[in-house]
Amino acid sequence: MVEVTDSAQEKLAEYLDQNNITSSLRVMMMQGGCSGPALGLALDEKKDDDEVTSLAKVTVLIDKELLSQCGNIVVDFVDAGSRSGFSISSENPLPGGGGCSSGSCGSSGCGC
Repeated sequence: MVEVTDSAQEKLAEYLDQNNITSSLRVMMMQGGCSGPALGLALDEKKDDDEVTSLAKVTVLIDKELLSQCGNIVVDFVDAGSRSGFSISSENPLPGGGGCSSGSCGSSGCGC
């Protein structure tokens, strides 16, 4: 299940309206270097293997396999002044977690 909080729905709908965007939003796994993968948002069109969550002003897509691996997902908007933004969390750890190896992400690794 994908839950989008009221504040996230509001901000997403505002953004889409202001930019005349009619595309759906996709929750997807993004590769993230030393910190490992993270969930992110992107504009996209529905694919055959997607789970679709239709809300009042926003449609959210996610690959069914990713959803089954992550469990419940929550998309929220955190209002923190200049550091405001979307937070996407999952019930289960993301597949392919990060890690540091010597020499990666700088000469001393990632500080792990």
